[in-house]
Amino acid sequence: MATTHNDIHYYNVSTRYARISVLDSGGNGLPVLFIHGNSSSKDVFFHQIEYFKNDYRVLALDLPGHGLSSNASEPRKAYSMPAYAQTVIEVLEKIGINRVVVFGWSLGGHIGLEMLALFPKMIGLMICGTPPVSAGKDSVAQGFCLNDHMGLAAKADFTEEDVKIFAYETVGINAPHEQFIFDAVARTDGLSRQYMFEAFTSPQATDQRLLAETSKIPLAIVNGSGDPFINAQYIGSLNYQHLWRDQVISLAGVDHAPFWEAPAQFNPILADFLCDF
Repeated sequence: MATTHNDIHYYNVSTRYARISVLDSGGNGLPVLFIHGNSSSKDVFFHQIEYFKNDYRVLALDLPGHGLSSNASEPRKAYSMPAYAQTVIEVLEKIGINRVVVFGWSLGGHIGLEMLALFPKMIGLMICGTPPVSAGKDSVAQGFCLNDHMGLAAKADFTEEDVKIFAYETVGINAPHEQFIFDAVARTDGLSRQYMFEAFTSPQATDQRLLAETSKIPLAIVNGSGDPFINAQYIGSLNYQHLWRDQVISLAGVDHAPFWEAPAQFNPILADFLCDF
């Protein structure tokens, strides 16, 4: 059932593994898709939706097992970065999107990297809080700062305390902590964390470093300088062929979710990126 609120349309799209909840501003502008992170929801992009909805066709969705989307019918198959990418592509195809720029945050950025190999209709990609790593646990360890939060990112069953900690740390300890952020963590299908992380650290995982380095479309990387989960030195050391502005952009004084914590800093950068298309 479709609904409309403040000129924003909400509807569900049936896919192979789940019923996906979609936000769509409509209009004839260039479609821009926002993909959220682990145990989050499309609501985290509130500031970008409001900022861009009059000039672009803003799209956001809840991944399977997240937000208002259903849990996956086949969790082991659906909860991996490649499968998430296939679900996102299925949604875009079903709603008739022929070209799109994607912004992916954290897990959403990894999904965007997977889409580089799968979806030629994506004409630009910006990622945030997303180290492009090769397959295997050792390679994953190079891109991330391994800490207690990383353990939670793979944990199936959350206590109430886990929900609070994960929500606080994911959006940044100094960021606004609105109730929907905690609700999104609590709602998430815990198997999506466990199975996604198992697949991500498998030797059979996609070589996302190779995809990032050889991307044929512009790849923008914007991180918070205080992001406690990523190895900024590693991200900056890769040999990108189409890195936007020829540099990894670091926003001072913000953590893992600069688009939420500091939208006044972040939104103009995304706006500049979108002007290139």
